[in-house]
Amino acid sequence: MMLSAGNGVPSFTPRVVLELASDTKEEAITWLLSRIRDTQYNGGTELLVEQLGPGADAQEKENPNMFLVGATWQRLLSGAEDLGLFKEFNDGSMRAFTCANKYNFKDFKGDGDSFLSTAECQYIIKHELDTLRAKDETHVPGLSRVKLYPGKSVIRRLLSKGILIQVFPLHEKEELKRLSFAWYKKVKLSFQPLEDIRHYYGEGQALYFGFLEYFTFALVPMALIGVPYYLFDWEDYDKYVIFASFNLVWCTVILELWKRCSSSLAYRWGTLSRKKAFEEPRPGFHGVLGFNPVTGRQEPLYPNAKRQLRVYLVSLPFVLLCLYLSLYVMMIYFLMEGWALSVHDAEPTFWTGILCFIPSVLYAVVIEIMNLIYRYAAEFLTEWENHRLESSYQNHLVLKVLVFNFFNCFASLFYIAFVMQDMVLLRQSLATLLITSQILNQLMEAFLPYWLQRRRNKKMVRKIHKGKTLEDQELPLANQVRLEADMSTYLGTFDDYLELFLLFGYVSLFSCVYPLAAVLVVLNNITEVYSDAFKMCRVFKRPFSDPAANIGVWQLAFEAMSVIAVVTNCSLIGMSPQVKAYFPDSDMQLILWTVAIEHGLLAFKFILTFLIPDVPKHIQINLSRLEFESREALKKKRALRGGKSWKPRRSPRPPSEEEEEEGGGRADAR
Repeated sequence: MMLSAGNGVPSFTPRVVLELASDTKEEAITWLLSRIRDTQYNGGTELLVEQLGPGADAQEKENPNMFLVGATWQRLLSGAEDLGLFKEFNDGSMRAFTCANKYNFKDFKGDGDSFLSTAECQYIIKHELDTLRAKDETHVPGLSRVKLYPGKSVIRRLLSKGILIQVFPLHEKEELKRLSFAWYKKVKLSFQPLEDIRHYYGEGQALYFGFLEYFTFALVPMALIGVPYYLFDWEDYDKYVIFASFNLVWCTVILELWKRCSSSLAYRWGTLSRKKAFEEPRPGFHGVLGFNPVTGRQEPLYPNAKRQLRVYLVSLPFVLLCLYLSLYVMMIYFLMEGWALSVHDAEPTFWTGILCFIPSVLYAVVIEIMNLIYRYAAEFLTEWENHRLESSYQNHLVLKVLVFNFFNCFASLFYIAFVMQDMVLLRQSLATLLITSQILNQLMEAFLPYWLQRRRNKKMVRKIHKGKTLEDQELPLANQVRLEADMSTYLGTFDDYLELFLLFGYVSLFSCVYPLAAVLVVLNNITEVYSDAFKMCRVFKRPFSDPAANIGVWQLAFEAMSVIAVVTNCSLIGMSPQVKAYFPDSDMQLILWTVAIEHGLLAFKFILTFLIPDVPKHIQINLSRLEFESREALKKKRALRGGKSWKPRRSPRPPSEEEEEEGGGRADAR
């Protein structure tokens, strides 16, 4: 086993850390490292790997099986070509990188040691590790219980069996300092450094922060209209028709413009036209060994019918049961609300006035607790459904969580608005739910992780530098790796997008009765930028890059919310006294007119969706030009392969009788 160089410093730039279980047998470790170091021709990854040396003041409980992984620049460039990474060409277009044309790409100088970002380098190494496949081994050497199947990913198998504890990318301390200073250490009114975020964390993270920034700016017109509306028309609910009408247009236009914005960002970052890689099975996927007709390899297979039975006979009834429990809790809240109001009406005092807000605050806290508990249950159920692909797993999980969160957070507001038709109570409930949920989210997402990480940092720093913090002096590499290994794992942007989805719902559905909702969401988003940036840089492990081209299924979720917003706002307009005055004798006519206008607005919304192209015109032209050039290059390649004068191949015709006789004569002569 090759050890690291002196003083624990590796002989290459470490980019990724592998941590194996402390009781892993030496035979298995030696086999894994040899497979990683072996050449690609022999089925290896041709990566560099060394064992991490002991840290300062090493203790016996430290795991010795931690390994640093890196690669030569030539290996990284060939990996970039295999992945089809898009980089900027000298003519300004985005093209798939090839080593043959590397000097024609912008910013490629010398050996290209600054051509790839650290996020791209780590993503390439992760991809190469994931594609390390078993050859003719039937099991991991020294671990007979861990079976291997030819052609299957070794790393995924070790992860699913708990032998490989974690794989994570290392922070680059100097780059992280520069990013932190430009991102969250200075409080300033400016755009986020999306290019720096993308360079360090990848396109997926940059798109989330781009959407957070876009959503915040899109809320500014709503907030500017809401402040005077709140100040001058607070008790005049008849005039909320104007605000509701503005809501209808706003929620449609901002989502369509975001598609264009995300397309521009994805094109600039080279992910818009990049082909999606073939998905491998999830590490947690299990089944009976069988033959995959797509890959031509043996792998675990699981009947789709059995999965569907689990979804419809177990998961769906469980979700419906949770919705019923949510409804039951909501009715308890209304009973508490009625009791508090009756106490206040019987003897109004300052304390009874405070009592009127207690049920709403308690209900908001209960909603957050129920959402958290349901999230764990949804993850367990989705894992139990045994989805083969990660995309399928994520889609089912998002659907479960969105349905419950939407019902749990907004059911009471719909009941107050359309059953009780109490606009004063609706305004009070919306304000209480929104403010309480924002406070709880900030506590759970920012202060709690920060406090936990602070405790871990102090324990590590105390071993080395008494009385100093991590910012005062940089830790040695071995200690820095072990500190990052103990950090919380970043679970992706799921929770962040879910929070924005619920905030978008509060603003688009009922903000016409509480115009300050947009103002509160803007303030929340500003603090969210800094808290999320701090968490990414200081609290969580560095995540691997996610080369995303858009925000994925969340775009559909936001669009579905905008459709519901059209229906909700039209209904609120139809219920307003101003509109009811036009139909004093017939409620049926009012309902028909409201439904007709709602359908007309929905039709207008979908027409607007087609009128505003998702991809800007100049990007469409550039993509078409690249496709044309690719076809022309393929034609030239075929022409050179076939000779100087290329002609289409003709099907062979059978020889004539004369040719057969002539050929037979030549054969006889020979």
